[in-house]
Amino acid sequence: MSHDDTSGWVVDLGLIRYGPACQLQRQVVEARKAQAIPDVLLFCEHPPLITMGRNGQPQHVRASHRTLEHMHVELHPSDRGGDVTYHGPGQIVAYPIIDLAGHRRDVRWYVDQLEEVMIRTSGDFGVLAKRVPGRHGVWVPGHAGEEKIGALGVHVSRWVTSHGFAYNVSTDLRYFDLIVPCGIVGKSVTSLERVLGRSVSCSDVRARLASHFSIVFNRHLQPIAQAEFAERLASRQETAAGVLTSMA
Repeated sequence: MSHDDTSGWVVDLGLIRYGPACQLQRQVVEARKAQAIPDVLLFCEHPPLITMGRNGQPQHVRASHRTLEHMHVELHPSDRGGDVTYHGPGQIVAYPIIDLAGHRRDVRWYVDQLEEVMIRTSGDFGVLAKRVPGRHGVWVPGHAGEEKIGALGVHVSRWVTSHGFAYNVSTDLRYFDLIVPCGIVGKSVTSLERVLGRSVSCSDVRARLASHFSIVFNRHLQPIAQAEFAERLASRQETAAGVLTSMA
């Protein structure tokens, strides 16, 4: 079960529904807690849905259940931090499953590093992104002040992280009208394509996000296909379970 402390895996799950993505995260978290696998960075996109974090306020969902049903938008509670947000195609969602004990046991530091990954990635495309005091996420200059391009919501259990961040590349921004994004009234949301005024490939942005994540967290990320990842996860979970059984 030993592995290089500076190694890690990056997996692109493609388009996946939120429920199965959360179930997979739970499996990966348990394997990481058991030290059966190294740090893992999961990328995906979700079909249209709204998630309500631990601090979510029901009134921040502006649309009725009937409207959401008519628009085929799912509504899910989530154990991540933060308020309400929207996920959909064209938005890159990153779920880092990392053991902060191997980095720094500091959740505020961890959130700062995730913001740094998005800030550096924006810079690669010529976009000046920044933090705004008192607000989580990453912001860029807009027509009416700062606009949010990247949101965060994390969960930490025994210093192993789950959930993560969402970065808008070509997201249909009209869906954000269904909510008060992150519970912040009067602030709008934008995307990389809207800021640049041209189309952008999500695969290009994913590559930049992975590169900067690798640098910021000092991890050499090995790309792994979904099928291989599933095999590795299953085999290492079995090994970890066997070790625990023999110790009982």
